[in-house]
Amino acid sequence: MNALLGYLLLAVASTGVIWKGSELLERAAERLSKHYGLPVAVHGAVVVAIGSSFPELSSVVLSTLIHGEFSLGVGAIVGSAIFNLLVIPAAAALASEQLETTRDIVHKDAQFYIISVLVLFITFALGATYVPGGTNAEAILTPTLVLMPLATYAIYVFLQYQDTRDHAAKPIEVNVPRELGTLAVSLLLITIGVEGIVRAALGFGEIFGTPSFLWGLTVIAAATSLPDAFVSVRAARVDDSVTSLTNVLGSNTFNLLVAIPVGVLISGPTTVSFLAAVPMMGFLAFATLVFVIVTRTHLELTDPEAYGLLALYLLFLAWMTLETFGVVETVRGI
Repeated sequence: MNALLGYLLLAVASTGVIWKGSELLERAAERLSKHYGLPVAVHGAVVVAIGSSFPELSSVVLSTLIHGEFSLGVGAIVGSAIFNLLVIPAAAALASEQLETTRDIVHKDAQFYIISVLVLFITFALGATYVPGGTNAEAILTPTLVLMPLATYAIYVFLQYQDTRDHAAKPIEVNVPRELGTLAVSLLLITIGVEGIVRAALGFGEIFGTPSFLWGLTVIAAATSLPDAFVSVRAARVDDSVTSLTNVLGSNTFNLLVAIPVGVLISGPTTVSFLAAVPMMGFLAFATLVFVIVTRTHLELTDPEAYGLLALYLLFLAWMTLETFGVVETVRGI
């Protein structure tokens, strides 16, 4: 009981550290973006998305380098993507009077995100069927194989760059060295917080005798998604729906196409449970389609739709809880 309480306190404290670091990061990123005159869509889809995705990237790097638990980081990435799609837009919609979307968000950012889900699934499938050692149960991810998702993200950044070519904005003057210093401090705080939440998740796994993948999918995913939630809700409250939603899609795109490949580049050839990845990626694809439908309908996310997204996430958590305690066994790889 004492050990469980200790890990709970560690998880709460670490989440607070991540929250504070993310707040500093978001402010510095916003000021730097305005200083360089970036369009709002690019600011949300690239600058803010990459910054707020640093906790997820840290979870993969730390769990792989320090703890030798690459699957923990993968679980955090997939779980974070589901959290971002279902919880954050719902929270942003409920926190604002009206959360509007645009055709660009649905037809460009959302569609490219769907492509990123497909590319990652193909990467897993290739690792299971074509890489020596891969089986129908396990996929072997190699540094060469993950170049495909990294190249896909490079295309995404290039497409976003195209939007800046004809953009005319009046840059604001900021103290660049000070903002860069704030950015560095925020990244350090986030790294410390993520290490704490990773240790707490591993502790929960030992206490309950459950795989680390599940705790990454739930506890770490929710904690590391706080930066995205903070950015999106804050943007929605000031009627900046574009940043609120493009941040979610851009962050998920970065997590799937960059964070997981970085973990493979650090650790070398890595084994991932393909049996566990298939249903998780399937649910992620389903959540993505639901997100596209509710944001495209009347180009507005209403309160009833927001509650529907939250209900779907609670259903996901209930499913994972039943899997954890062996009540159901639909995810064969766990």
